[in-house]
Formats: sequence, structure tokens, C-alpha cells
Amino acid sequence: MDNGLTIMRYPLPKIYPITDTRITKLSHTEQVKRLIEGGAEFIQLREKYLAPKDFYDDAFEALKIARAENVKIIINDRVDIALALKADGVHLGQDDLPPVSARKILGENAIIGYSTHNLEQLKKAIKLPIDYVAIGPVFATKTKENPDETIGIEIVEQARKIIGDFPLVAIGGMNSTNFLEVLSSGANSAAIISDLLSEPKKIAEKYTLLKTTINKVKI
Repeated sequence: MDNGLTIMRYPLPKIYPITDTRITKLSHTEQVKRLIEGGAEFIQLREKYLAPKDFYDDAFEALKIARAENVKIIINDRVDIALALKADGVHLGQDDLPPVSARKILGENAIIGYSTHNLEQLKKAIKLPIDYVAIGPVFATKTKENPDETIGIEIVEQARKIIGDFPLVAIGGMNSTNFLEVLSSGANSAAIISDLLSEPKKIAEKYTLLKTTINKVKI
């Protein structure tokens, strides 16, 4: 698929971690430290509850740490904060600022991801100036107050057939026992939240274990 841009300037990681302060009771900065310790190279900061300034301050510190380790930081929803921080990009939902507008604001080098919840949204998304598309929730998830209907593995398989080699992230209910099935079904990357963050002291250990599992099966 061609949206007029160079699609993904580097490969998506097989594991796509997303921070959550309510699950961990840790700052985004501390979560980033632990994820990097475990081997993460690409992290999304997602914040739905903090005041903008508080999120900005936390993300600022997280970004400093990430840059020192050459780790990419994506900001969920907040194009304004991504711009102010000069973050690596944003991840947008269906109700956020349109990707076309975000691209104009952030420039051609920003990484822009976009969430979809069904195949019709997916077909429209790959025509937009984005670098990757996400689809889900694949399985039931507790990280959203009003989650969309689950789509299942079959839709991930269909999504891959529809979009060709366009980068695809699967999200929703992903854990250490089902993420391999999702990757085998055609997703380039599995976004993992609760299963990775639910034991804050083990974040680094869990991420390392997920990477080790992937290396063993060679997906």
C-alpha cells in the first residue's frame, strides 16, 4: 500500500509496550526506565488522567532517558505534547486529531500510528499519512473503560491479507500466552499493557522473557 510516504523507517518491534500509571502506580519515567532495562526499543506513553502539565513534565523526563538509550517514544493522543517535546511521534485514535492534520503539525519524519477497530476502518486508515496501523481489541481488555467489541484472531488474519505489507500492530488483551498466536496470524507487533505492567517490580524481567520467547520460536 502506498500513502505517499516512506512507511516505517525501521521495523516495528515484535513487542510494543504501552505505559499505564494506574496499573503500575509508577510514573511514565520510571516505567520507561524499567522497560528499557528489559530491552524495549520503542515505547508508547499513554495518559488519560493527568493534567497536561503533569504529563508533559513526566514525559519530558522519560524522553531524556529514552534518547540517551536511542529508544523511540510515542505519545498517545496528545499531538500538542508530542510537538512540544519533539517526541518521535504520536499514536492516534478514531476520535483524536485526524492523522492528516497531525502530519502537517509534526512533519514528515514523525512516526504516526492510528487505531482501528474493524476492517472498514482499517481500509480507510491505510490511505492516510500514517506509518503503521493498529487493530483491536483482539481479546477482551481491562485497560479501557469502554472497550470496543473484540475482533479475534480471524480479523487479524484478514487484516494482513487486506493491507499487504503495511505495518500492523495488534492490541487488546495481549499476554505472554497469546501474543505469539497474534504475531503468527500476521501482526508485525503485539501491544502489551496489563500483562507486562501488572507486577511493576518485574517489568524488566517480563519484557526480557517475552523477547527471549520470540527469539526461541523465531517468528
